[in-house]
Amino acid sequence: MDTCQVVCVNQERVENAKKKMKCDKVLFDLAEIFKILGEPTRVKILHALSKEELCVCDIASLLNSKQSAISHQLRLLRAAKIVKFRKEGKMVYYSLDDEHIANLFDEGIRHVEE
Repeated sequence: MDTCQVVCVNQERVENAKKKMKCDKVLFDLAEIFKILGEPTRVKILHALSKEELCVCDIASLLNSKQSAISHQLRLLRAAKIVKFRKEGKMVYYSLDDEHIANLFDEGIRHVEE
């Protein structure tokens, strides 16, 4: 069985864990990030952006999708501070927001490939 067969709470371990846990808001925000990452198209977008800065047209072409669909996904990723953009003339280029996102994505890839 994968559960205890008797109830025996180790209060010292519980208190140690409680002291080390993050507050509910931090954990809620983390859950929201994982929720955003729970959609395959967004994961594909992030994978592409982890390799190269791309515009909406590039991403749509790469994923064989409509620009409007990619723009919608990018808005969600931007609102969650997972991607950022920069303008260059009439072009808008997207990239991962920061190295934390790249690390999170890389760790996830390593985990599923093991």
